[in-house]
Amino acid sequence: MTSFTDSLMGLLPGLAEMPGVVVSLIFIIVVAILGLVVFLFMAANALVAVYMERKVSAFMQDRLGPMEVGFWGFRGGKRFWGGIAQTLADALKLVVKEDIIPAKADKPLFVVGPFILFIAAFCAFIGIPIGYGMAISDFNIGIFYVMAISSVGVVGIIVSGWASNNKWSLYGAMRAAAQIVSYELPVGLSLLLVVMVVGSLSFYDIVAWQETHRWFLVHSPFTLVGFLIFFAAGVAEANRTPFDLPEAESELVAGHMTEYSGFRWAIFFLSEYANMAVVSFMAVLVFLGGWLSPVGSVLRLFGVSEAWYFLEGPIWGVFWISAKAILMIFMMMWFRWTWPRLRVDQVMNTAWKFLLPVALLNIFFIGIWELIFA
Repeated sequence: MTSFTDSLMGLLPGLAEMPGVVVSLIFIIVVAILGLVVFLFMAANALVAVYMERKVSAFMQDRLGPMEVGFWGFRGGKRFWGGIAQTLADALKLVVKEDIIPAKADKPLFVVGPFILFIAAFCAFIGIPIGYGMAISDFNIGIFYVMAISSVGVVGIIVSGWASNNKWSLYGAMRAAAQIVSYELPVGLSLLLVVMVVGSLSFYDIVAWQETHRWFLVHSPFTLVGFLIFFAAGVAEANRTPFDLPEAESELVAGHMTEYSGFRWAIFFLSEYANMAVVSFMAVLVFLGGWLSPVGSVLRLFGVSEAWYFLEGPIWGVFWISAKAILMIFMMMWFRWTWPRLRVDQVMNTAWKFLLPVALLNIFFIGIWELIFA
């Protein structure tokens, strides 16, 4: 299996005969180019997701701003461009807004906190493929890598909350640490369910298994429950409503982000939407067939010859995985504008007294299912 890094390095003729220093320099340049692509994707994802969220909320709650603000005085309404100008104006405002650091804050930690969170989200995209052979780097332990690197983000939240020297920020950071650590267990156990069946931690192997068998969403009742557990816990991991206790506006002003403004606040915002994308892509890769076409997957279930498969291939694969991920992100937005925020004790009880026991029982039952029906 090759990756984008290997492909770009392979385009250079005579690379094997070059000195080691030159090869290392070329590798650094290639990695920097791919890193820039990931950063631009994260920025575009945040911009589009903010527009999507405002549009979704406007439809659900009949809001005027996100529906009516157009370009140069033209009202948008329910048309596509309604609300675009508001999103672009907010992005420009955050870039040029004054960056204020509180006088009694721990300045070095205050500055570095948001970037720790951003780097965790940034590095998670390195191991997520968007098609067959389409990943920044090929990991044979892709699930383990993404889970591990995503967990680093909580360090940035704790550092930011502590360095702000604000009680609301500290409360938000403590809540975030408790919540993210708690919900990592159901997420890990629901992914372990799939690893038990496939016998691999590689995203490519998991999608390949679904290509020759069926999507894990419909593989068995227990994998369906595993998907529901993963998605619910993933929403909590991304600090989204109804699990957005670390930044509850009605209680903590803005939690760990209370003292931040301008570009650093935008980094938090960008990282949150990046984490939403990471959770969505992982759900798609592990449970929804990844880049496989729904049409081809249904035809395979009925044993139809491959000659009848269509809407397949590398380009279609990117389309399908993106469409499925957008659907997952839309579901998270739908949750936000539908359900009320839970209390702190309810969030903890959901993780420890419901999701964790069900995930453990699910692993036991999927083992029996595989012994009987595999």
